[in-house]
Amino acid sequence: METQDRITNETCFSAIVSCFGLSIVYVASLYVWDSSYNRNHPSIIRKRFLSVFIVAVISPTTFYFGLDKNLLQKTTIWELSGLRLPGIVQATVIPLLLTMVLFLGPLTMQGLSGLLRLYAEPSFWICRIRTLTLWRNLVIGPLSEEWTFRACMLPVLLQCFEPTTAIFTCSLFFGIAHFHHILENMKMGMKFTHALILSAVQFAYTTIFGAYAAFLFVKTGHIMAPFAAHSFCNHMGLPNFPEVMGYKSPMKRFVILSLFVIGLICWCLLLTPMTNPSWFSNNLFWRKRLV
Repeated sequence: METQDRITNETCFSAIVSCFGLSIVYVASLYVWDSSYNRNHPSIIRKRFLSVFIVAVISPTTFYFGLDKNLLQKTTIWELSGLRLPGIVQATVIPLLLTMVLFLGPLTMQGLSGLLRLYAEPSFWICRIRTLTLWRNLVIGPLSEEWTFRACMLPVLLQCFEPTTAIFTCSLFFGIAHFHHILENMKMGMKFTHALILSAVQFAYTTIFGAYAAFLFVKTGHIMAPFAAHSFCNHMGLPNFPEVMGYKSPMKRFVILSLFVIGLICWCLLLTPMTNPSWFSNNLFWRKRLV
């Protein structure tokens, strides 16, 4: 029993170290390019695309260093990382719809402003699809982060911890990784105190989202679930409460704010039933332990 406990402790220690190291590598890869441009400059975006691609290739090494080798005899590395076909359509559509419920208030605001009608215009997307920022925010960024912080970290953590603990730990790695924005904000002229506060706020909401994304990955067993939610959240951005308070009609403000609350309540009520593992042919990650 003592030997088994020692092996378990060693495996969990390796898992934590591997995930921590992978977080550092991911963030460091964004700063290997020496440039005076900010993160939105096309040349920086292209270089960072290359960086995250390289990191995505080496990310599965966490399996080698942090995963119990006996586990790979029971399943494949592709299934562990959420790359499988059974249930993929449900894992893409259902989490996206669930996330849209959470954004009921902001979506209503876009409907009132006419932005939703604009989405139906092919010219709108033809124009935007040519921009690197769209590819960064809606495709490359979410995909690389979900691959690194969910697909390659969670299976390693789930072998050692209960799902709740693994989800929380993974979300902390994801939140802390976003502290690097403090450097970019200071580079753009922002004072350290202001940049620190802004990064702290960003840490809070990225950690919360990281927990949600990790939850989706565990319940569905698919990388497409957190990717769809991540891409949609990046598209929507944070709720614009100042815009809500800017409405001249008190009744309109009340209705919109009510929809924010209704969306949150409905999301909480639907979160568990809409992520039933059986809907996604997931018989691996929903157990108490991965092993």
